[in-house]
Amino acid sequence: MSFNPIGVFDSGVGGLTVAHAVKQILPGESIVYFGDTAHLPYGDKSAEAIKSYSKRITEFLLEHNSKVVLIACNTASASAFEYLKKEFGNKTILLDVIDPVVNHLQNRSINKIGVIGTKRTISSRTYEEKLNKVMPTTTVVSLATPLLAPMIEEGFISDDVSDAILRAYLSNDTLSGIEALILGCTHYPIIKNQISKIFNLNVEIVDSARIVSVVLRDILEKNNLINNSGTVDDKFFVSDYTAHFEKIARMFFGSQINLSKADIWN
Repeated sequence: MSFNPIGVFDSGVGGLTVAHAVKQILPGESIVYFGDTAHLPYGDKSAEAIKSYSKRITEFLLEHNSKVVLIACNTASASAFEYLKKEFGNKTILLDVIDPVVNHLQNRSINKIGVIGTKRTISSRTYEEKLNKVMPTTTVVSLATPLLAPMIEEGFISDDVSDAILRAYLSNDTLSGIEALILGCTHYPIIKNQISKIFNLNVEIVDSARIVSVVLRDILEKNNLINNSGTVDDKFFVSDYTAHFEKIARMFFGSQINLSKADIWN
């Protein structure tokens, strides 16, 4: 089992930020990544649709002998994590990207936290409910920012278009006075620096990627699943090929990536 890969999935390129962080923390581990580019964005899909997609993708990752399945998508974490635990909890270790962030923040003294994410993530109120339980004196506010994930998928990064959209969202009164901002979508770390600059570097930007990677390392160590074989074989799959996905993947992982299309829906 320790030689087996870590399965990671997202609706598109966003989960690559998590996969990249995993490789930095655990360079000896192999990754099998699945980007469901045929169905992105997940943020405007129903909870039932997301559960269905997540189930099939998890099956695909288990077919590739994944020792852990990391749901590198906030929308799927909010809508499908508990469902996946019931379906696959006896077959593999499952990890989401929301609980590690909540646990990371719970002992902090913060007056007001903002959360931005897809419509589905925000409407689920998962972050608010979990943070309110462990940080009852902290005000938690949420704002849906549905244009950001498609914007990033289309390659609008660090330009006038992305800057205008970001400023329109982040100037919303809901976020006034926040001390920390949770990037409630794994696409958003790609534009983390832009977001930070808009807040004049005065707001702590909470990026789940490294937080989740540290938790994953602890889980592997606890279960004696660290790969010490010296053999690494990363594989990247998409349900629909897009040039931008390959561009972002190569940006994170270098030119020698093994990228394949896997039409798991037929």
